Amino acid sequence: MNVLMVLVMMSKLLIPMDLSQTNHLRAYGIAFHALERGEKVEWLLNYQGGSFLLDDSRKNVEECLLAGVKAMEVDVGAEALIRAVIEESNMNAVILEKAPKIAVYVPPAADPWDDAVRLALDYAEIPYDMLWDPEVLAGELGEYDWVHLHHEDFTGQYGKFYYSYRNADWYKEQVSLNENTADKLGFASVRELKLAVAREIKRYVVGGGFLFAMCSATDTYDIALAAAGTDVVHQIFDGTGIDKDWLGKLDYSATFAFENFKVEMDPYRYEHSDIDVTEGAVGRGEDAVFALFDFSARFDPVPCMLVQNHVALCKEFLGQNTGFNRSFLKSDVLVLAEVRGSEEVKYIHGNRGEGSFTFLGGHDPEDFAHRIGDPPTNLALYRNSPGYRLILNNVLFPAAEKKPLKT
Repeated sequence: MNVLMVLVMMSKLLIPMDLSQTNHLRAYGIAFHALERGEKVEWLLNYQGGSFLLDDSRKNVEECLLAGVKAMEVDVGAEALIRAVIEESNMNAVILEKAPKIAVYVPPAADPWDDAVRLALDYAEIPYDMLWDPEVLAGELGEYDWVHLHHEDFTGQYGKFYYSYRNADWYKEQVSLNENTADKLGFASVRELKLAVAREIKRYVVGGGFLFAMCSATDTYDIALAAAGTDVVHQIFDGTGIDKDWLGKLDYSATFAFENFKVEMDPYRYEHSDIDVTEGAVGRGEDAVFALFDFSARFDPVPCMLVQNHVALCKEFLGQNTGFNRSFLKSDVLVLAEVRGSEEVKYIHGNRGEGSFTFLGGHDPEDFAHRIGDPPTNLALYRNSPGYRLILNNVLFPAAEKKPLKT
């Protein structure tokens, strides 16, 4: 074998993730598919927006061409120069070893809204399984490396849509499905069912699982855990009265991210607690942005992975939970993004036991005020979306070595 042939075989494929990239979102799918085939992929943190370095195989090249993803061949000399830049800067080359097995927690009935994570996974062509309460309580979470929660209301109040939508067919179907599921699984109320599910998810994380949640599945999850020993749900939803001493019985030590918050008791108000900052976000309007924090790629590789992007500022977007009031964050929770000049924290991460959780406020990164019944966002129109990149960062995060290698 001559020297030229050896150099060709040793060449790599660089997928840049800076502003030059033609399709950021599908680039994650290219990296994921390579991992599925047993290939090693390097995530070049802070190098050209968090680029990927793969084998220069015919399959990888073909997939990039078909997906419209910009990629370039780099020979041994060019790769050496890249590694020299990484060595001298706030950058790091993290090895991704295995494609994570992914699950999305979603009810079996169709919701009148879409899920940004499922849209991102489908567009990037990353496979996932769907599961719900029966599967979670049967212990099936342990089969997955990464689990996503989106619109679930873990307090058992059906999203507090009662005032506006109690006569809508989709709302009635949602209530019926949840009540029938609770009855079949032996729970006296949907509130008790959702608490059992929340506890099972907590066991999953503590045991080493990776949890990602958006919108109402962030604050309602912690509310459910804190209220395990009391009743903060109006009888409209569970048939029993609110515990008059509920505030003194909230156990903040049981929660993942938040403490010292108060629950919104009014069943007619579309709000769960004072954790949420939607009112302030609405006032700031569609031109508001949130800023990603800059982390050391060498000393803080985990948060650095979670904020990889080609821009430092992302457009604000609303949700049932839009963002988090920083005054209620636990001291060990890491802030990944914030709305500067406000109390809004948009994106947070923390470790619990052997696993971790990441919460991102809001519903759809490319629709400021996505409403019930609106059509799903067409990601072909937003293939370079910074907000959707944050979701896909989380999808690849579990593939990294526990102790990322430095270059």
